[in-house]
Amino acid sequence: MHKDATLIAPPASSGGVPPADGNGLVEQAYQALRRQILDNHWPPGYQALEQEVAQQLGMSRTPVHEALVRLQNEGLVRVIPRRGMQVLAVSAADMREIYQILTALEGMAVELLAQRKPDPGTLEPLTRATQAMAAALERDDLDAWAQADERFHDTLVQLAGNQLLAQAVQHYHDRIHRARMFSLRLRPKPTSSTREHTALVDRILEGDAAGAVLVNRQHRERASRELLDIFERYRLPQM
Repeated sequence: MHKDATLIAPPASSGGVPPADGNGLVEQAYQALRRQILDNHWPPGYQALEQEVAQQLGMSRTPVHEALVRLQNEGLVRVIPRRGMQVLAVSAADMREIYQILTALEGMAVELLAQRKPDPGTLEPLTRATQAMAAALERDDLDAWAQADERFHDTLVQLAGNQLLAQAVQHYHDRIHRARMFSLRLRPKPTSSTREHTALVDRILEGDAAGAVLVNRQHRERASRELLDIFERYRLPQM
């Protein structure tokens, strides 16, 4: 067992708020555990017994187990009978396939959004996220840059208006998030992303669906190449 991983903060509570029901506890456990994994507080290969996790959360094992099963279905952990759970790693082959799927799904979202020819006000959250990325790079704050970049892509998909599509994209976003954060300081400074995001917003405003899809595909393909290059350069079997 890895004993040096960050402890989970118990779910916050406030006076006068009734305790969460069973489903609410499962959701609390799921969100807390998911954050531990996505932020690399629990690195790939990390193992813990369900009872240990439940004690850290201040919950019984039942909601923790259900949350872990949900995370297993999303490809983030493996539930091991009588041995708790293990955080799964992502290999270079996994990353290549995930980016291929994510590029296709996000391209569909971009096309749906551009076909509606949204006005600048609708796309203002995308513009603000891009500006926040540029400002973060000026401060050499890569963590803030990554947060703004993630906000851009999440908002982009939500604006498409297809919730099933958004859920599918989120699944693959989660799978690559850890690898992106792990490699954030191993890649070249991400100055290209701001220009590519600006070009994408321009194509969407023009209602140029084909052009927007092309810009987004090239953007994602470049990011995929950079990440896969890190696997090769540092001879990493997984992240």
